[in-house]
Amino acid sequence: MGKTVFNREKVDYTKQYMFFGEDQNTQRYDVFRYPEFDKLNQTMLGYFWRPEEVSLQKDRSDYAQFRPEQKHIFTSNLKYQTLLDSVQGRGPALAFLPYVSLPELEGCIVTWDFFETIHSRSYTHIMKNIYANPSEILDKILDDKEILKRAVTVTKHYDDFTNTANLYFHNKKGKLRDVKKKLYLAMMNVNMLEGLRFYVSFACTFAFGELKMMEGSAKIISLIARDEATHLNLTSHVLKHWMRGEDDPEMKKVAQECEKEVYEMWRVCVEEEKAWTNYLFKDGSIIGLNINLLHAYVEYIANRRLRALGYDQLFPDRPLNTNPLPWTQHWLSSSGMQVAPQETEIESYIIGGIKHDIHEDTLKDFKL
Repeated sequence: MGKTVFNREKVDYTKQYMFFGEDQNTQRYDVFRYPEFDKLNQTMLGYFWRPEEVSLQKDRSDYAQFRPEQKHIFTSNLKYQTLLDSVQGRGPALAFLPYVSLPELEGCIVTWDFFETIHSRSYTHIMKNIYANPSEILDKILDDKEILKRAVTVTKHYDDFTNTANLYFHNKKGKLRDVKKKLYLAMMNVNMLEGLRFYVSFACTFAFGELKMMEGSAKIISLIARDEATHLNLTSHVLKHWMRGEDDPEMKKVAQECEKEVYEMWRVCVEEEKAWTNYLFKDGSIIGLNINLLHAYVEYIANRRLRALGYDQLFPDRPLNTNPLPWTQHWLSSSGMQVAPQETEIESYIIGGIKHDIHEDTLKDFKL
């Protein structure tokens, strides 16, 4: 199809599907087919932050006192997080954006992509502050066999979708149904990445924070986790619209056809996260955290993510309401953290934290 960056034809975008509809024209944000995407965009924009706002002075001295196994855990996770957000810093814009039909979803994806680049900058910011030679750490990411092993499954569905879509739309080869199937699996893979793949590394960093070590890094990771929750929310909305048949009716059939593959994707992801835990803790663990606890945590998170999408639990014996690592919750709900203003970003200043549900008569009885 011939693409244009500005469609001169009038189109009612409230009647378009999320993907593969008419090219877009005016970026207008007054009427929406799916208002939740604009609300999510506003939330993300309100969360804007920069890693430089968080002091890492104490982290440098904390890291210097780490034992070798603690350094291995902390550094390996930083390297892996950098890989994940390098994928996400370009994946949504490169893969999804060219085929989006709705202005509110387009805006959401642009903001999402931008925040992922903030996350990548954050990992470099941490490295610059705690390592004498941060470039040496970054240079070795692509030499780490354990990280590269997981890079295959992280990127496979993105590549499958973009390659299939290019063949169909540019070379007129294949079927649109196949493109839609690849899109569904790519979106599910991203949902898995945002909702599960980060959580072992998050838990490790928060465990150091619980021990009053690397607290600046833990604060940055808690801000990243807050962002990832909005990205998970975004992809979940897209997937559920497809699964319920509320968007493109064909996508509901595609979702049903992909069910076995979806369970297998999540199963593989869980196994990879458990294997990563084994690699992290091969020389020793962190006080309050061990391999068994993290394995249970991965199963717990996977169950909750699948149930949220309407799928069955992968691990029926793992209770949905019993978090094996309950202390991680206050780090994941970062606005509830008590921090000294001079040490970290003050979240009460964040615009997105303000409530916008004030009505005309809310302040009618207020007098000065």
